[in-house]
Amino acid sequence: MANPISKPLILILVFLFLVSSSLATTDVPFIVANKKATLNRLKSSAERVSVTIDIYNQGTSTAYDVSLVDDHWPQDIFDIISGNTSQSWERLDAGGILSHSFELEGKVKGSFYGSPAVITFRIPTKSALQEAYSTPILPLDVLADRPPEKKFEWAKRLLAKYGSLISVVTIVVLFVYLVATPSKSTAAKASKKRR
Repeated sequence: MANPISKPLILILVFLFLVSSSLATTDVPFIVANKKATLNRLKSSAERVSVTIDIYNQGTSTAYDVSLVDDHWPQDIFDIISGNTSQSWERLDAGGILSHSFELEGKVKGSFYGSPAVITFRIPTKSALQEAYSTPILPLDVLADRPPEKKFEWAKRLLAKYGSLISVVTIVVLFVYLVATPSKSTAAKASKKRR
C-alpha cells in the first residue's frame, strides 16, 4: 500500500515536470514573415514591382544568422532594378522586426504567381538550421491592360479608406458643438431673469 504522503508528492513532481517541459519548449524564436508586392506603372511599356518582406520574431529568444532568400523571380520575366533578392542579418532579437525591399521591372505581359520567401535561422540549442516561410503574394498581372482611371476614382478611394474616421470625427465635433453652445430656450430664460 502507498504511503499517504507519497501520492501528493508524486502529483506535485509530475506537475512540475509538465510545467518545466512546457516552459523549455516556449523559449525559442518564432519567425513570422509577411511578403508584399505592389505594381507601379511607369509608362505603357514598363511596370515595376516593389517587393517588401517584413520578418518578425514573435518568440521569446533571439534568432541568430538570419538569412532571407526570395529567388523565385524568373530572369526571363523580371529584371532586378534595385536591391537584392537575398539578405542576411547577424541576429533578430525576441520581439524584433527586420525588413528588406527590392524592386523589379516586368518584361513580359501576363499573370505571375509568386512563391513564399524562405527564411533560415539558427537556434543556439539546436545544431540544424531552422526554416520559416513568408506569406505568398497575390497573383500579379504584369503589364496588363487597365481601363483609364475615372474622374472621381481618387475620391472614392479616399472615402473608402478614411470614411469611418471622417464619420467619427464629424460625430465628435457635432457633439462638442451641441454641448458648448447654449440652446435658445436657455438663452431666453436668461434674458428674462436679467429684466
